[in-house]
Amino acid sequence: MPDIRNRPKDKPVVFIVDDDPSMQEALMDLFLSMSFQAQAFESASVFLAEADFSRHGCILLDVRLPGVSGIDFQGQLERIGNKMPIVFMTGFGDIPMSVRAMKAGAVDFLTKPFKDQDILDAVATAIDRDMVRRQQNAQNDAVTSLAQTLTPREREVMGCVIRGLMNKQIAFELGISEVTVKLHRGNVMRKMEARTVVDLVKKAEIMAGSSHPPVS
Repeated sequence: MPDIRNRPKDKPVVFIVDDDPSMQEALMDLFLSMSFQAQAFESASVFLAEADFSRHGCILLDVRLPGVSGIDFQGQLERIGNKMPIVFMTGFGDIPMSVRAMKAGAVDFLTKPFKDQDILDAVATAIDRDMVRRQQNAQNDAVTSLAQTLTPREREVMGCVIRGLMNKQIAFELGISEVTVKLHRGNVMRKMEARTVVDLVKKAEIMAGSSHPPVS
């Protein structure tokens, strides 16, 4: 079972995946001394079975694990949709392996033995990255929820507005009157909580940049 201490969910957690008990204990003590929550797992399979991926934090992952390499496990996590930032640890200075890990999105690749400050800096960077990712996801979800309140016609009008078309041009393209365009346009601005067209365009860009389909 993972060692879980100081559990309030508003604190970031460092998930330590390393099969060396002495390394687990040393890292646990280090992070807890710095007011991070920490949980240790002896293998990738135990981590998958027991970790709470909804938590805010990062993964501190040993490259050489029983059953699967840390690099392969990084790919496995990506395939199942886990986006939590990863900091790698290794007892071997394998440059090609570190390059592969960094290209796949790892925050850092540290060779054991490392200085306490180096691991703390890497974890702090990873946790900051996770916070930004979560804020972006929340923003994307909020904008998408607003867009889901639009009617099909309002979505069409929004698409025209963000393309820069004037009301007369929108009316011609959609085959409706300018009065109707103005009505739909007002509804779009209100439902999307956009005070200006620039604000509306920014929200459309957020939708286009997320996993949700953009307004057409």
